[in-house]
Amino acid sequence: MRTHQLESTLRSLSLSGMLDTLEARLAQADAGELGHIEFLQSLCEDELSRRDAAGIARRVKAARFEGVCAIEDYDFNYNSKVPTARIRDLATLRFIEAGESVVLHGPVGVGKTMIAQALGHLACRRGYTVAFTKASRLLADLAGGHADRTWETRLRRWARPAVLIVDDFAMRSFTPTQSDDLYELVTERAGKSLITTANRAATDWYSLFPNAVVAESILDRVVNSAHHIHMDGKSYRPNKRPGAPANKS
Repeated sequence: MRTHQLESTLRSLSLSGMLDTLEARLAQADAGELGHIEFLQSLCEDELSRRDAAGIARRVKAARFEGVCAIEDYDFNYNSKVPTARIRDLATLRFIEAGESVVLHGPVGVGKTMIAQALGHLACRRGYTVAFTKASRLLADLAGGHADRTWETRLRRWARPAVLIVDDFAMRSFTPTQSDDLYELVTERAGKSLITTANRAATDWYSLFPNAVVAESILDRVVNSAHHIHMDGKSYRPNKRPGAPANKS
């Protein structure tokens, strides 16, 4: 009866982590494996673990990744030209703490998007908020705000996450409105990290903007505070095809 009351109390307090492991912890206590303080400590740790896992799941869902991939899943042995040491250094996430950006550039298929999302997934696991988007969708969303007068709300939404990942950046020339929107977004996100993937190196982005002054203002904030990672070599995509043989580590 007392156990039933405890279960009801834990449920009322939304302590489902404790509730899920209560029977197992009681069995350990009955077997003499846990003292009173250890029993309580174990239940509290179970609750913290549940909350951590739930928080990670919420952040990953909110990020809206194209695919959930961990940095541990990337096969660094597949492509010897990928700068493994530099990517592993980024995986420490010190660049987020410093408010720095990352530019992953190189030919199609070498894994730029996968690495960007893997860094984002790792950030979610470390407690950071993340948003992932294609550059075209980001610009279309901000453009929609001009039409329905929600532009400032949309800008704040994209400015809010600790890490913003913009995939397929600089694929085509920007319109004056898109340039202005990017300037406002970059300014609003001052001090926060931006991860971009692009086929072109950052030095080739300037010509895509119709106004040289706006281009300099945007790219000075993005490029000069970024880690530039050139990814080259054979395409990673055949490695991900259904039925493809697993690569040996």
